[in-house]
Amino acid sequence: MRARTALGATVVVAVALALAGLAVVEVLRGGLADNTRLVAESRAREVAVQVAVERSPKDAAGLDTDDPVQVVDADGTVLASSDALAGAPPMSGAARPVPAPPGGSGGEDAGSGDRGDDDDRADDGRVDDDAVLDRVSLAVDDEGEATSDPGEAEGRADFTVAALRAEAADGTPVTVYAGSSLAVQELAVTDTVRAMLAGLPALLVVVGAVTWLVTRHALRPVEGIRAEMAEITGSRDLSRRVPVPSSRDEVARLAVTTNGTLAALQESVERQRRFVADASHELRSPIASLRTQVEVAEAHPELLEVGELLEDVVRLQHLAADLLLLARLDAGEEPRAARVDLAALAREETARRPGPVRAGELEEAVVAGSRGRLERVLGNLLDNAQRHARERVVVRVRTVPADTAGAGPAAGRGPGWAVLSVEDDGPGVPEGERERVFERFVRLDDARARDDGGAGLGLAIVREIVTRHGGTITLGRAPGGGALFTVRLPLAGPAGGGADRGGAARAAVPRG
Repeated sequence: MRARTALGATVVVAVALALAGLAVVEVLRGGLADNTRLVAESRAREVAVQVAVERSPKDAAGLDTDDPVQVVDADGTVLASSDALAGAPPMSGAARPVPAPPGGSGGEDAGSGDRGDDDDRADDGRVDDDAVLDRVSLAVDDEGEATSDPGEAEGRADFTVAALRAEAADGTPVTVYAGSSLAVQELAVTDTVRAMLAGLPALLVVVGAVTWLVTRHALRPVEGIRAEMAEITGSRDLSRRVPVPSSRDEVARLAVTTNGTLAALQESVERQRRFVADASHELRSPIASLRTQVEVAEAHPELLEVGELLEDVVRLQHLAADLLLLARLDAGEEPRAARVDLAALAREETARRPGPVRAGELEEAVVAGSRGRLERVLGNLLDNAQRHARERVVVRVRTVPADTAGAGPAAGRGPGWAVLSVEDDGPGVPEGERERVFERFVRLDDARARDDGGAGLGLAIVREIVTRHGGTITLGRAPGGGALFTVRLPLAGPAGGGADRGGAARAAVPRG
């Protein structure tokens, strides 16, 4: 990753520098070209002003220069030139002067440039305001200066030529050509490009090295997390934790999240180990009892107690069913989406149970969920209540609005809550034990004997199922002093949308 990051940063910087370099070169080339044009135009205007005040163009000042300068008339005849172009033909054909009409001075027709109030004037001569620019190739000597001598010519070079129309003092229309070499511009641009190309590799090496070092420093905590995770995986010691860097950045949050995941995983594994150990213990006793009875029956058939043997088989079957259900719930199996009326469910369940179980107030309360699972909830609660009740077990169903205080984390949303309560007149549960009874394989002192029923999984199954349905279960004290179990489940919405509402409520209520 460090190599890819360093390479990517280097490529991005290289592209950015290349684009910036091109922009700099273009700006430099444009500025030098403008400067060259300004030099050529200034030289042409200087000579044109002198031509306008002198009777003869040959007498104009400004021709004693190494730069190429020519004064050309309308016929293309070179009237005067600098020494560099002595005897050379016109260097450009741009902006040739307009011949004067017969009998006139040509003062009105010569030139096509606009004449403003600030025209340079002397006697009858004049100079146009604007120059025409041209680019020509001239022979140059070994110093890069223009020459008309073939013996001195060492090659050719480009020049920017400014052509400026003027009228001499004697009325002759002329064009003044002045050139400025582009060699300096090209040399400056070339030197700049070479300097950039020479410095670019070193700069890219620095960028790559800095990026590598910074990335290595930034990823060092990640490598520490990875190494510790590898150690944890190898040793299978889930009590270890990855180091959390002191920086309050994404890596630190990653480490905190990783440690939270390890803690949850450790808790899950420990819970599974306890579950397996408790399940093994609970299964061992009925299996041992069955084996003993079978061995006795084999040796002494007349001593076989079929009823007792059947009770052990049924108890073992119920325990296996409970363990399988808990395994499914732990695997995240979601309840089927169906509309279930808790009041009808309570009436059916109480009708099947003789003795102290009776129905109290049963208000229609339709919830979304699995009818079989909700039957299991009510059945387990009634089994527990019957086991501890003296004379009476009462089941009630009512509804409460969504904004009822204490209705759970999802209060204020949805159509409301269904409240299922099961109370008995038994000894009740001490306040310090009311949360513990929902743990797996937990039986209080007065229910230790297996003959009294259950392996301590009934209430644990109830809580798991209720939580899966988006509800809560609490244990309190009944008015008569016994235990009062209260289950709250979200009411289903109108037909056709109940499943969705139940699902929303399940997402809103955390698992207990």
